[in-house]
Amino acid sequence: MKGPTRVNHPPKVDVPSDNRPLVAPIYQSVKFTFDSVAESEKLNRGEREGYVYSRVSNPTLRQLELTLATLQGREDCLVTASGVAAVNLALLALCKQGDHVVVFAEMYQPTRYMVRRLLARFGVEHTMLSIEDTDAIEATLASKPTQAVIFESPSNPLLKVADITRIAAAARAHGALTVLDNTFAGLHNHGELDIDLYVHSLTKFAAGHGDVMGGAIIGSKKLLASLQRDLVVLGATLDPNTAFLIQRGLKTYFVRIERQARSALAIARYLEQHEKVERVYYPGLKSHPQHALAARQMKDSGAVVTFELASRVDPARFADSLRLFAISASLGSTESLVQPGQLMMPRDLNEQERKWAGITDRTIRLSIGLEDEADLLEDLEQALAASDS
Repeated sequence: MKGPTRVNHPPKVDVPSDNRPLVAPIYQSVKFTFDSVAESEKLNRGEREGYVYSRVSNPTLRQLELTLATLQGREDCLVTASGVAAVNLALLALCKQGDHVVVFAEMYQPTRYMVRRLLARFGVEHTMLSIEDTDAIEATLASKPTQAVIFESPSNPLLKVADITRIAAAARAHGALTVLDNTFAGLHNHGELDIDLYVHSLTKFAAGHGDVMGGAIIGSKKLLASLQRDLVVLGATLDPNTAFLIQRGLKTYFVRIERQARSALAIARYLEQHEKVERVYYPGLKSHPQHALAARQMKDSGAVVTFELASRVDPARFADSLRLFAISASLGSTESLVQPGQLMMPRDLNEQERKWAGITDRTIRLSIGLEDEADLLEDLEQALAASDS
């Protein structure tokens, strides 16, 4: 075999069945092959397992999907190239012309854009509500046939906690599907509740290191099977190397979450007592209006703390003065992050919807990382001291 042929047909190396790698290899291959056309046809007919093309399925992606499904307490999962892709592909696959969906002012802006702009172009109607008004949610579902209720809990960034049990019961009673963006709560929360589809940005806490992007749609085998063909054709496939890195990140998921949530609670308690802080939003505080609901629904209160600065404090100066909190979008990294309100303003909302969202130019969102808790508290103290208007 000449050189040009050999480099394209390298020697095959088989790993003995009793000599497995401890960490699964990355299947960095777009294409898979069988020894015969007959076996390929069996796969096409569903008569055997296997892989053909990585946009459809890949062993590295499949390992991640099965891990995520187990963590969320569901049967199956489909991973995507980003969290936004997970939300949008789920909605595109679920909705058709003439359908109606319920969405909320207190949710991720790209999700609102998807429903209000893109789906609207194809004849999908929507109702915008506040996630705090469960009575209005129930009344809307009772009065108008609805395909899906799309919401998140806790919400971004004010950490409002949805009454998931009531929302899910109302949706079930009126034939609507529930789609919960569970990114803030995490894969270890809400799995016991009656949700049809969970969507996650794996970019955040699942991967945990701020260096890869990914998304997931998690639910029953039956429901995901009905979506899979649409998702494959839309093509927002996760790369195998990225899937490997997210799978690796999950090994420390629970250690990270425990540490970050513990530090977040300590920081929330500190800020609540500070004279330059007007209000703190954190479900773990008894002052949070849905504290009891959060305690029933969640195993912890998360790693995000949001608060309102007092009027005499300059928000930009406060953020600029922080030394350990990087001014950055996103959350869930090992590094602590800060987002001031002027970078999160919901400019797509009308006046009433902005009131529901509740974000002001004095709102500050912190994503708590893995730094020493005392160091983070000291950093917040010096930044507050340096930030008078």
